[in-house]
Amino acid sequence: MVRSKFVFCALGLFFPGSGFNCLYLQGLKSYWGWLQLLAMLGGISGWLILGSSEGNSFAGWFLLTLGFISIEASLLTTIAYGLRNDARWDAEFNPQIDPQKATRSSWPTVLLVIFSLVFGAGLMMSFFAIAFEQFFIYQLMEARKISQ
Repeated sequence: MVRSKFVFCALGLFFPGSGFNCLYLQGLKSYWGWLQLLAMLGGISGWLILGSSEGNSFAGWFLLTLGFISIEASLLTTIAYGLRNDARWDAEFNPQIDPQKATRSSWPTVLLVIFSLVFGAGLMMSFFAIAFEQFFIYQLMEARKISQ
């Protein structure tokens, strides 16, 4: 089976954190694909826990962080593998490919990598902004408890 760099990048961008891109490359034996999927499911459950506890749950924040790491790892692998040299891609994932059918990256693949970078950077900045906001709110609440 021929592994397409474009399909790999599309799965990484449109389904970040699901592990589908790793499962596409290595099949069901992909350890990282399953780990990303479990972390993403944990992140979703963390989001639900935080919604029901009004943001005051350590378990919710921990699980949400796992989901965030899963999404960022997926986007980072999309960037790293998307920028990989075509000959190296074929040597690793398509070793028996006919030279006339060798991988030739084109603009759609490059655009997927660019959007992965933009989306990943924006998501990371948003996550850190929310995390620092929550940290400082917690510090203010603790200071109020001490002062009373």
